Amino acid sequence: MIPQILFIALTIATIALFSFNAKKVIRNIRLGKAVNRFDQPQKRLMTMLKVAFGQTKMFFRPIPALLHLFVYLGFVIINLEVLEIMIDGIFGTHRIFGGLGEIYNILIGSFEILALSVWLACVIFLLRRNVLKLKRFSGVEMTSWPKSDANYILITEILLMTAFLFMNAADAKLQALGYGHYITAGAFPVSQFLQNLLPDSAAALLMVERVCWWFHIVGIFAFLNYLPYSKHFHIMLAFPNTWFSNLKPKGEFTNMQSVTNEVKAMLDPSFTPEPAEGGRFGAKDVNDLSWINLMNAYTCTECGRCTDVCPANITGKLLSPRKIMMDTRDRLTEVGKNIDKTGNGFDDGKSLIDDYITREEIWACTSCNACTQACPINIDPLAIITDLRRYAVMEESKSPASLNTMMSNVENNGAPWKYSPADRFNWAKEN
Repeated sequence: MIPQILFIALTIATIALFSFNAKKVIRNIRLGKAVNRFDQPQKRLMTMLKVAFGQTKMFFRPIPALLHLFVYLGFVIINLEVLEIMIDGIFGTHRIFGGLGEIYNILIGSFEILALSVWLACVIFLLRRNVLKLKRFSGVEMTSWPKSDANYILITEILLMTAFLFMNAADAKLQALGYGHYITAGAFPVSQFLQNLLPDSAAALLMVERVCWWFHIVGIFAFLNYLPYSKHFHIMLAFPNTWFSNLKPKGEFTNMQSVTNEVKAMLDPSFTPEPAEGGRFGAKDVNDLSWINLMNAYTCTECGRCTDVCPANITGKLLSPRKIMMDTRDRLTEVGKNIDKTGNGFDDGKSLIDDYITREEIWACTSCNACTQACPINIDPLAIITDLRRYAVMEESKSPASLNTMMSNVENNGAPWKYSPADRFNWAKEN
């Protein structure tokens, strides 16, 4: 009973700790302003099925997409095996589903093939990051922690898959020996090649099988509680993030209702303003952004596809859409920690603009939407950049001189150029 009690206690502690940290993330996301993304449920469902489950946007780069698909399928399907481990751990049974016969053999055999594919994919990903050093995995924002975070997850996946295969290899040898409760169940197309690496004595095999069993399940529990601190939280957030995607055409900017009311009132004195939320124009800090923006920040995988296609970044400008998302997440995490320590209303004197994201970055953006198109899970860095610009212009009257000149020309001449409307067609006159 001692292993069962230990397993149950560990399971309860794992769930409790994960729930505690997940609630903090949800709390932080809810600091954002309200926005309605509950319309068109059928279209949202199809978007989630296509982009999150189907990973259609990943396949613009076929090789990494295929490798990621192996890891994704492994994560989803192999974890069905965790259900059996959980039942065995709680009730002290062994291969509780072994009675399914041939179906069980097919399942275990499929799990082993997937485990091998995950192992190989993770090794290749490690080589791409640390040996080939692909350009999109570098940048000013890719400091030691983001790089280490990616490596930790890949190494963990490799170790978990290794433990799973060696557990099965030891189990198969114990089955062949007819040892104890190790019933004949399962097919082992991959782990059969590892059996020669294992000892022949039953006692040693039992030790290997139990150590690998515990390492595998404890590793999964540790991985679960590591997620809220890692970019790999996208494993869970990718699905709601794609559900709440912006369904409007790319490039269509939102209008602030308070500004719309003022413009309409100037044009029509009899106009009755529609209800509008108070507060500042645009965003100075994370609590001025929408909860969608904040969920985007937590969902970012730091894959660099957005920065890789950004024309501003390609031409050497400071802007990196990935950095925009990472800075937003870092600032939001900092705000959350301040709330934990001092409660709501604490002002640490910092803000997202200037302290995290510079003016040069936001004005380097061409609003081309290349980043939003490239993101495999529909994150929208442009929405954050736009709100930071709105704050700079409408709250602080701080914008580049060239932009001020353009806006003055539009106001005075009805066009971005300095020419009077009366002179606009002078170019068409005959000499």
